[in-house]
Amino acid sequence: MAKNTPFTTTYLIAVLFFFSACQPEPEEPVLFDGTPYILEHGILPDPNLPADNSLTEAGVTLGKMLFYDKKLSRDNIQSCATCHDQSIGFSDSTRFSLGVAELPGTRQAMSIVNMAWNTNGFFWDGRAELLRHQAVLPIEDELEMDESIENVLAKLAAEKEYRDQFTRAFGDEDITEERLALALEQFMFSIISYQSKYDRYLAGEATLTDSEERGRELYFSEFNPFFPEESGADCEHCHGGFNFENDMYMNNGLDADGNIIDAGRFLVSNSPADIGKFKVPSLRNIGVTQPYMHDGRFKTLEEVIDHYDHGIVMSSTLDPALIQVVEPGLGLSEQDKEDLINFLHTLTDETYLANPLYADPF
Repeated sequence: MAKNTPFTTTYLIAVLFFFSACQPEPEEPVLFDGTPYILEHGILPDPNLPADNSLTEAGVTLGKMLFYDKKLSRDNIQSCATCHDQSIGFSDSTRFSLGVAELPGTRQAMSIVNMAWNTNGFFWDGRAELLRHQAVLPIEDELEMDESIENVLAKLAAEKEYRDQFTRAFGDEDITEERLALALEQFMFSIISYQSKYDRYLAGEATLTDSEERGRELYFSEFNPFFPEESGADCEHCHGGFNFENDMYMNNGLDADGNIIDAGRFLVSNSPADIGKFKVPSLRNIGVTQPYMHDGRFKTLEEVIDHYDHGIVMSSTLDPALIQVVEPGLGLSEQDKEDLINFLHTLTDETYLANPLYADPF
């Protein structure tokens, strides 16, 4: 038998080393990551988030992936972000968004902002009790994404990236409708606006111009028909508090009883007292979320203020606070309107509009 020479032995070692080096490294197992997501919200109060869906880094990341992924729609052509554009306050610049079949919706896309503090349902009519419920309804809506949940789950399960991220967020790679909804809820809870010029003004870090200050005074002053010189625009009645809304559904005088096309909250409650009532939206970033109202009928803030100044229409469910304004009107001058609009623009949060934490991850 031939003996191994030093050369032969060296050669064999080199061959074995070569083949061992070519073997793929074993992949690190993907593990659950429960690292809490730190919710930055400045001087805003702590939100009362659901105890069964604590925000985690992995969960919020998964929710953001889903929010921007077009696979949630039929033919993979539309994502949540298609109708909720971050640069314009996570809203839509069109009056009625077009779905995958090029069919228009029936209401203007609402802005996604400070959902963590919302306590009175979601959508204009409040038909979704929780944000997780709202998150998945557009997927199967034939006017929106027009896809089945089953197909969406199958698309996601086919991708290792999603199987891994569901494992990080929930502990295993089981992809379900409930987990899809919870992840989207986590991401939308993380979208927060708290750094507008007005927020900085309240914190003593910014100064309002003379026009903005006068607009602020008009905004927070009540309507007083008996003393016109002291009367304000009375905006705070409906759009008050740190989030500039009031957790209510209201009829703000857009149409008379016979002209109400969209019954609003009535479609959920079946109470005649709710006909023509809609969720009062936050005015944060109102300067970039046009068009306005549930049906997007007003293109500009000027048109909105004109409506409240002299365009409110009487109806049986009109909010009582607005009834007194119907006949005399607010009596705002052109300067009043300009000042009020300038104040409303101080509610724009440029940081929120460009925050990379909320941006497309793909």
